[in-house]
Amino acid sequence: MSDATPPEGATGQQPAGAGRRLARNLALYTLARLGLVVVITVAIVGIARLVSVDIPLVVAALFALLIAMPLSLTLFKKLRTRVNEDIALVDEKRRRDKAQLRARLRGETPDEDKDGGTSA
Repeated sequence: MSDATPPEGATGQQPAGAGRRLARNLALYTLARLGLVVVITVAIVGIARLVSVDIPLVVAALFALLIAMPLSLTLFKKLRTRVNEDIALVDEKRRRDKAQLRARLRGETPDEDKDGGTSA
């Protein structure tokens, strides 16, 4: 069992960083999108007041949300791409860990996996 522990620890360090990076990038992307909604809402309310029209804040926020959805896809493309890459890394790590767990439950060792489970 001690033979299998170091490789798991070595692979566990990289995805932990990927998980933290995913959380950070996802938070930045979410804050950027929310900020865009706030900016557009303020712009809608401001323009409405300039032309002496009374628009409820909820209506302005809903319009801002509808405008910000497609706009954020183009404005924050780099952040979205980083989030997608981090999700792929974390998902690959999860799949690899799941396969290792299933192999251990079947009674296979890492050495058997490399040799194909048979020795000549």
